[in-house]
Amino acid sequence: MAKGWYVLHTYSGYENKVEKYIRLYMEDGSLSGAVLDVKVPAEDVVEVRNGKKRTVSKKFLPGYVLIEMDLPDRGWKNVCTQIKKIQSVVGFVGYASGSKPQPISHDEAKSILQKTGAIKAERRYQSKQDFAIGEEVRVVEGPFESFSGNIEEVHQEKGKLRVLVGIFGRSTPVEVDFSQVEKI
Repeated sequence: MAKGWYVLHTYSGYENKVEKYIRLYMEDGSLSGAVLDVKVPAEDVVEVRNGKKRTVSKKFLPGYVLIEMDLPDRGWKNVCTQIKKIQSVVGFVGYASGSKPQPISHDEAKSILQKTGAIKAERRYQSKQDFAIGEEVRVVEGPFESFSGNIEEVHQEKGKLRVLVGIFGRSTPVEVDFSQVEKI
């Protein structure tokens, strides 16, 4: 048995449909228990539009579906053929004709699953806005609400900015989240 996460290539935009069909096959037993889980890799992205922030789920690997399978040494062809017959499926990544598909490494799977939130990790949100050093912004949320200032540092991976705001006539550095500011 080769338990692991396998990558299924699909037509872009049809990932959820393929996931739905695989789940139906899992329920009716036509995959003979070889498929353990199915995931469409997506992450939460904070978008700011018209001064309002909202969290949206975005696919970060469009055209791909992750499948956790325990492929038996005998009978794996039946399972793979059943999955490949689903409309909008191109095939398995790492699959040569007539050979068994290869799972992705444990580290790759862990990295993708952490990004999707399936495995607990430091939850981070990807911001849709890009900020640059020297840009002028207004703080719209938090203790420094309504203050304006210039960006001194951008920490993209943390989703934070260091902004120099004027408090009592002095420039004071303040650390804020991307979602707490808007461009002027």
